[in-house]
Amino acid sequence: MVLFRKPKYSIIKLVRKRQIPGGLWTKCKGCGEIIYKKTLMENLEVCPKCNYHFTITAQKRIDLLLDKGSFEEYDKDMESLDPLGFIGPKSYPDKLEQEQKKTGLKSAALWGSGKINNEKSIIVATDSRFIMGSMGSVVGEKISRAFEKAIQIKRPIIIISGSGGGARMHEGMFSLMQMAKTSQAAATHSRAGLLFISILTNPTMAGVMASFASLGDIVIAEPKALIGFTGPRVIEQTIRQKLPDGFQRSEFLLEHGLIDMIVHRKNLKQTLAQILGYYK
Repeated sequence: MVLFRKPKYSIIKLVRKRQIPGGLWTKCKGCGEIIYKKTLMENLEVCPKCNYHFTITAQKRIDLLLDKGSFEEYDKDMESLDPLGFIGPKSYPDKLEQEQKKTGLKSAALWGSGKINNEKSIIVATDSRFIMGSMGSVVGEKISRAFEKAIQIKRPIIIISGSGGGARMHEGMFSLMQMAKTSQAAATHSRAGLLFISILTNPTMAGVMASFASLGDIVIAEPKALIGFTGPRVIEQTIRQKLPDGFQRSEFLLEHGLIDMIVHRKNLKQTLAQILGYYK
């Protein structure tokens, strides 16, 4: 029998495990699925299993929405000062320098003009990688200038909000003033009879949502985006009650009339083109 002819000691041949390069896979925050990054990129950074919309950069949002080569950026080099001489774990100038190196941006927002399926518009996008996309004086100034430019050339404006940080504490009252400033700019644009489309992505919170982001003539959200003022965990701790399932998510807000529609990322450009076409 083979059993009795087996050597006293088994010899196991060790085979070197093939090295798999890192960074090829990512885990979906929605369903936990492990996704090949190339597949994710080809799907516009949306999970192919559960449709979870990953956070993407402001520049990528503009690239996905605007016709190739049509974007002209304004105020690219505008950056914040340090009016309060703020000192935390690190100084505000050091914090800004760190964020600029990490993101390649001068501030948490970029704006300019461009075309969507040949329909002209002013467009703004905030970037949550830069101090959580919080609204400091430069972000507020860029948004206000975008409205002013849209009024000057009689164009609709599209603002894509990806800001989970609200007003920026490093600038104190200078930051809080931007809520009123951007809201006034939106009102002036509206009185001029021009269209404002607000697109809410995950997350859109605090002072951003409490000002210009909620003032669009048409408010669109990505699926399952967290949208509100204070986060649900803080609310539960404050009121000591369990919140409804899906509270502050796009679907909940659509059901309760705070937003007008939910649009998948792959359909957003076509949806915007149709709206802009009807507006003409």
